[in-house]
Amino acid sequence: MGQKSEYKRVLLKVSGEALMGDQGYGIDVAVTQRIASEVKAVHAKGMEVALVIGGGNIFRGLSASQAGIERSTADYMGMLATVMNALAMQSALEKQDVQTRVMSAIPMTTVCEPYIRRRAVRHMEKGRVVIFAAGTGNPYFTTDTAAALRAAEMECDALLKGTQVDGVYDADPKTNPDATRFDKLSYHKVLTDDLRVMDAAAVTLMRENSIPIIVFSIHKKGGFDAVLQGKGDCTIIGT
Repeated sequence: MGQKSEYKRVLLKVSGEALMGDQGYGIDVAVTQRIASEVKAVHAKGMEVALVIGGGNIFRGLSASQAGIERSTADYMGMLATVMNALAMQSALEKQDVQTRVMSAIPMTTVCEPYIRRRAVRHMEKGRVVIFAAGTGNPYFTTDTAAALRAAEMECDALLKGTQVDGVYDADPKTNPDATRFDKLSYHKVLTDDLRVMDAAAVTLMRENSIPIIVFSIHKKGGFDAVLQGKGDCTIIGT
């Protein structure tokens, strides 16, 4: 059986920095629309898609904590930044006629729905793209961990992490031209070698639930659809 039919429901994790484009801060609408078109292409094939977007383009809780803001407060501020990104992505998707719902772990019913697992599953069954915002709703947890948690709760077939490079390398490919990309890695190797694909809590959660992590470049046109069909450049992390 090919990978195209292997994945029925997936979660895409995108960093907040990916939405910046060439800007140093904030949201580049053109980039948001391009990522939305990538999601639409996959969704149009009948796949159920959820998203988690980071907030680093607007606010970084850990950096703010180191600068003097109390850690829990800084993390909550970071969660609010992810809601802004989620609303921007919702707007981009709906402009492309993709029905979308934003569900926040921090209730703010004026702008989006509160996160309720059963309702989220129902949205996806009805063919809506669901964007999970505000992380896990708890400080000290990253949006990577939030993505892993939601992927497990939604019983996704894969967690895809769209990054700046097309997979996991044995060295930084931006500074080392001889860096080699791994096609496959085990959860164990990622954790023991501290490869920093995602934080340890996220990788462990995916290992416990046997959900593969697929790392690919969010900037490569058609990349999201290609890796789901087993054609694109990526690193698959599994057993």
